Amino acid sequence: PASIKHSFIRFGISTSKLTEGVPGATSLPSVVPFKHTMSIIDGKAIAATIRGELKEEVDQVKGKVGRAPGLAFVLVGGRRDSATYVRMKKKACTEIGIEIFGAEVEDTITEEELLKIVQDLNANENVDGIIVQLPLPKHINETKILSAVSLEKDVDGFHPDNIGNLALKGREPLFVPCTPKGCLELLLRSDVQIEGANAVVIGRSNIVGLPMSLLLLERSATVTIVHSRTKDIPSYTKNADIVVAAVGRTEMVKGDWLKPGAVVIDVGMNSKDDPSSAKGYKLCGDCDFDECSKVASKITPVPGGVGPMTIAMLMSNTVASFKRKGKGVDVEW
Repeated sequence: PASIKHSFIRFGISTSKLTEGVPGATSLPSVVPFKHTMSIIDGKAIAATIRGELKEEVDQVKGKVGRAPGLAFVLVGGRRDSATYVRMKKKACTEIGIEIFGAEVEDTITEEELLKIVQDLNANENVDGIIVQLPLPKHINETKILSAVSLEKDVDGFHPDNIGNLALKGREPLFVPCTPKGCLELLLRSDVQIEGANAVVIGRSNIVGLPMSLLLLERSATVTIVHSRTKDIPSYTKNADIVVAAVGRTEMVKGDWLKPGAVVIDVGMNSKDDPSSAKGYKLCGDCDFDECSKVASKITPVPGGVGPMTIAMLMSNTVASFKRKGKGVDVEW
């Protein structure tokens, strides 16, 4: 039948022997090449567009409200990676017009002292969002500190009420966690069909995997979560139209794990040795880009994919909080 022939043609399977021994059958070309097209989902460019949109919003509203949006950062200790992340976020704030608040303290700070800093920021009317940069020193209870952040200023989206409302049909969280929100925005702005799609999320963390699965489910995808205890993960990903990889394992997802034409969102940020690099290493994701890009129809690179979107969504959540506070002002929202 034509449908069977089409299937063989689509996947580049040799068809020369399909008609052997079949009376009256029409022969087919011996080899039909599989034509693969792939496009990069440029998170850096999309994030820049979003920052521009947010700047326009801030410029429009701050004159009516009487102030700029405010975002507070709490940085504990001298970890280079944490300091780098905070510096990148502050740079985005400056670009958009968000005022910066917060504190940088030594890692010898007590839990009670850190709680007092968070409580003071909760009470500051000029602060619309609070970021406690993780990880915290081992003597401090991260859950206790994060839970102390006001629900109305939880722009990271980690408050139990925000996650709970995300999970409940018909309920709206005040904020959605930034990385999964950024992944969804990449899909939407890349015109990826989510409704009715089979989506596999690799990873079940509270920060990415779980909220990502909820966001896809909300958009009427059929969602499967696979994780470290899942048997035969490729058997799930091979049937997926959308794959979101968020496990922190260098190039774990291979090309033969994917369905031809799948869309791949790579959340991972790992490093691997690279003698040709001046640093001696290069950044890479949870997916083997060289292999996966030969199978996928769309894929995010690492770096330059999800990373810039996480910061853009933090800015988006902060501006949303700012606008929510100014709803009484006579201005178009």
